[in-house]
Amino acid sequence: MPHRISRRTFLTTSAAALAGAPLCRAAGHAPAPTAEEAIAFFHIGDTHYRADENTPTKLLEDSATTTRGLIDTLNRLPGEAIPDAAGGGQVAVPRGVIHAGDLIDSGDKNGDVHQTMQQTEWAAYAADFGVVGGDARLRYPVYEVHGNHDGPGGRGLVIDRIIERNRRRTGIDHISANGLHYAWSWGAVRFINLGIVVGSDPAVKQHRRYNPLDSLDFLVDDLRGHVADKSTPVVITHHIDVARYCTAPDPADAANENREWNPCDVAAYFRAIEPYNIAAILYGHTHARNVFTWDGRSAKAAEGIGVFNVDNSSHFHSETQSFFYFEISPRQIVAREYTTKDRWRSGFWTPQVWRKTFA
Repeated sequence: MPHRISRRTFLTTSAAALAGAPLCRAAGHAPAPTAEEAIAFFHIGDTHYRADENTPTKLLEDSATTTRGLIDTLNRLPGEAIPDAAGGGQVAVPRGVIHAGDLIDSGDKNGDVHQTMQQTEWAAYAADFGVVGGDARLRYPVYEVHGNHDGPGGRGLVIDRIIERNRRRTGIDHISANGLHYAWSWGAVRFINLGIVVGSDPAVKQHRRYNPLDSLDFLVDDLRGHVADKSTPVVITHHIDVARYCTAPDPADAANENREWNPCDVAAYFRAIEPYNIAAILYGHTHARNVFTWDGRSAKAAEGIGVFNVDNSSHFHSETQSFFYFEISPRQIVAREYTTKDRWRSGFWTPQVWRKTFA
């Protein structure tokens, strides 16, 4: 039977003991939500479509191989049995794929060659990841945010294309005034996509390294307008990791201007979401899996919001890639990880389950 915990507590289960992990116990089957309530989706990140700098109209072979393998893997998984070591059950047909950013690799670079590379990389991304599902190689709808390799200043090809895609997404019921941030509901669960970082705290006048493009205002507005019942599960996606930037917020600290995410904005972000039932925060960027609970002050908290930092999912530099598979209902969220060591020529479930039950 699942361990009943408050909505502020996050439970990690594993097939083997996880030394030092909070709330660790031996894994059993992950309790499946009922068919009427279950929402399944994939969480990927850092696909980094990369063109060949010497032939900028062509993808690097490693990039083409790895991204193609990711799409094939996502397409074939529904219906597959999940091994007992990863909680058991079967992969459901997902509502969609949430992409945590760095869609392409060259969007942060200037010059004629890199402009051509961006166009090549975006064309390859769009040919693989459609908008509504079935309009590209991937069979499912896609909901992406931008990362620092897509447009750190909040402008450029990828930013423009995401804004255009937002007009075509099905089910979206709230889009920011600038067209970039957006939100929707799958069943009883609210999803909010917020771009590269969440900000800005209006009380802090410092320059931001990455332009938040008013994502904090959009978040606050969406929670107030679409999450009147504070028990509603909410899933939030952005690109940059919160773990390194939830330090003491000091608006006088000049070092903030060099940080990817101003800690004052991180603190304002937590204040905005603290009253709500945040089922999960999703992001990428670090090219390493990291799952933890966050209490607004520390990424090592014993209790807090469940945070999922996904590994790179098709980076051209690495043989190893991963993504998460989620099942979520009004009662609980269950996450598993699927991994490859050979650029998606093969793959396997890692032997652990992350589970959070809402009180």
